[in-house]
Amino acid sequence: MPADESSTTPNEGASIYLDSAASTPLRPEAYRAMLPFLQTEFANPSAHHSAGRRASEALEDARHRVARVFNAEPEEVVFTSGGTESINAAIKGVAFAQRDAGGGHHILTTAVEHHAVLHSARFLERFGFEVEELPVDEYGRVSPEEVAAAVRRDTALVSVGYANNEVGTVQPIAAIAAAVAARATALGKRIPFHTDAVQAASSHPLDVQALGVDLLSLSGHKFGGPKGTGLLYMRRGIPFLELLSGGGQERQRRSGTENVPGNVGLAVALELAQADREGFTVRTSTLRDRLLAAIVEACPEAIVNGHPTERLPQALHICFSGLEGEALVDELDRLGIAASAGAACTSATWEPSHVLLAMGVPLELAIGSLRMSLWSTTTAEQVDHVAQVLPGAVSRVREAALPAPR
Repeated sequence: MPADESSTTPNEGASIYLDSAASTPLRPEAYRAMLPFLQTEFANPSAHHSAGRRASEALEDARHRVARVFNAEPEEVVFTSGGTESINAAIKGVAFAQRDAGGGHHILTTAVEHHAVLHSARFLERFGFEVEELPVDEYGRVSPEEVAAAVRRDTALVSVGYANNEVGTVQPIAAIAAAVAARATALGKRIPFHTDAVQAASSHPLDVQALGVDLLSLSGHKFGGPKGTGLLYMRRGIPFLELLSGGGQERQRRSGTENVPGNVGLAVALELAQADREGFTVRTSTLRDRLLAAIVEACPEAIVNGHPTERLPQALHICFSGLEGEALVDELDRLGIAASAGAACTSATWEPSHVLLAMGVPLELAIGSLRMSLWSTTTAEQVDHVAQVLPGAVSRVREAALPAPR
């Protein structure tokens, strides 16, 4: 962290940061809360001396704060190393426990989930599980009725993401969870419902009772918390087989010495994000729509992806024909603008977005995608500058992609 703790520029090489879907700056309040546990109160929270007890008390205070946000019990909150671990633990841990208890071997999800969900599900196929990926409409959505209709007597787990990490489409999670619960009741069994809520924490409610979910995954650095921190809400009584064995921390669900400073900062950041949901939504959606209108006017051939209304307020995903998204991202980076061509987690092995292809976007368009995601610190001047330089960047990248004349 820089000496100036109020700094909100995550990437010093970019003067305009439009990649909050990949990571966000650490909130100053979270940074200040973490400092004592990085410098003086550094003891292991499992230690039995007074310094260890102080660390343990700070950890449990963070757990209680998260539980209040979730409208859950503190013992239902599990601290993890990030969204990927939270998702893996939820899907694999519940699936194995369900199978061992006779709860079935069918895993139901959708074709547009984050790779942490899809790859976890595919991993389970090695152990005899059957994975079903439901198709989505042109906006990337599934209906509650479609999900419930696919639930079977041998369904062990259903996982549907709250908000898509690429196009920003928001699913009707409460309605889907209710439909799955009704179908499970009709079948005379309990079917755990998981949602990947990693992208939703800054703009959407996380009350697990209102949502009706049994498991919910979050990642700290997506809402102003520190990297390397995450959360898994696990409703009491849900079958679970721990993935990390050892000292039995986190009530036997996730062994390993807890990240006290990280979890303290995570709790503060989550409280602030949820308290400012409405303000964040108004600020970012206003600027996003301003940027979108300018881009569409200058580049009328641009294709906007995602649901027109049920989407994250900060998210803007556009496809341009005749170019590759990675080349456009590189050109924007040269201009001091940080954006992405898709999920940052998979950019090292870039390929056409599975999300766009599942939505029916043609391959030639899918490879020309650009994802821009705003943050609380994005300004109107920055948005206007991006709108001004983007058309030229698109033209230059297109020209460079044309085959050389013979």
